[in-house]
Amino acid sequence: MVAAPSPMGAPDASGRFGSFGGRFVPESLVPACMELETAFSEAWADAAFRARLSSLLASYAGRPTPITECPRLSAELGLDIVLKREDLAHTGSHKINNVLGQALLAERMGKRRLIAETGAGQHGVATATAAAYFGMQCAVFMGEVDVERQALNVFRMQLLGATVHPVRSGSRTLKDAVNEALRDWVASVETTHYCIGSVMGPHPYPFLVRELQRVVGDEAREQYRERYEGADPDVVVACVGGGSNAAGTFAGFAETAARLVGVEAAGGSAVGHGVPGIVHGMRSLFLQDEEGQVLEAESISAGLDYPGIGPEHAHLAELGRASYEAVGDAEVLAAFQVLARTEGILPALEPAHALAWVIRAARDKTLAPGTKVLLTMSGRGDKDVAQVKEMLA
Repeated sequence: MVAAPSPMGAPDASGRFGSFGGRFVPESLVPACMELETAFSEAWADAAFRARLSSLLASYAGRPTPITECPRLSAELGLDIVLKREDLAHTGSHKINNVLGQALLAERMGKRRLIAETGAGQHGVATATAAAYFGMQCAVFMGEVDVERQALNVFRMQLLGATVHPVRSGSRTLKDAVNEALRDWVASVETTHYCIGSVMGPHPYPFLVRELQRVVGDEAREQYRERYEGADPDVVVACVGGGSNAAGTFAGFAETAARLVGVEAAGGSAVGHGVPGIVHGMRSLFLQDEEGQVLEAESISAGLDYPGIGPEHAHLAELGRASYEAVGDAEVLAAFQVLARTEGILPALEPAHALAWVIRAARDKTLAPGTKVLLTMSGRGDKDVAQVKEMLA
């Protein structure tokens, strides 16, 4: 008997997960993508590289992050809820895991300038942090709308030495920031590494970022089993924009019996309302009109304000291995306040989406009483407090 392949194995030779993924870039970027693919393959097989990354994650990023039981919230909802605390990592989110790995790759490739796109600012802050640590130049592209609603993170990036470029084209949000970062990369590819922040873009980025974020799921699985005598959670939940925290979490549980649930913003639900298309170098699911034009996503959360989803998530949805739900802004604001009130934890608006679905599912009995839930708290809410205060006023 031959074991079935993992639902989250490596992509095929063309960089596809099933029918999604691939590499759709200008000819000038093909060599850069191939260089990165080779560099990552060699580095990931290099024990010295892996040891250096692990050391950085421990001594600089603060890994392993703990899991935290939520007794008061669990009692209120009738569930058994545990959080994976990526909000306690250095810079305040899971983004640092990916960025430290990519900065090490850039150093290995001899590239001394990092560029990044950012929505909520957490990836931009993490990239600026890594650039400062490694003594690299850094430029971050951020939609003008997001610059305004995430002013604190913009200032943090500037303090860290990064140049923040407000993007004034299109919807002036995350999609347009990606566009501008790609344009910069085309013009500066010989000296610059594009540090993509999610499981999106041309191959090898979706696979590369997922593997760098796998530490979240691997840690959570082992921590959960250690605490609960070898058991796994019934349901594993994470928010999804492009989907890096969810991909990293799911990778740790894909071969268990746990149900995997990704939660999108209702105004950017690519799995719920998207159709296949090619955007930002990949084939995936995107919000599009009848003529194939990409529609604008809308979300209270800058980090989930993206009209598509990473190709591996599209593949997991097609396989039925993961399900994808959507929640609205009002539910998210309520969830933000519930976690603060019951557990003394301020979630970022992104993981508040995942919590909002858990609350809804508990109340409508989609999740049966006593269900064991592991939720990835992908970021902390300090950056969102002013926005939440304004919306609740």
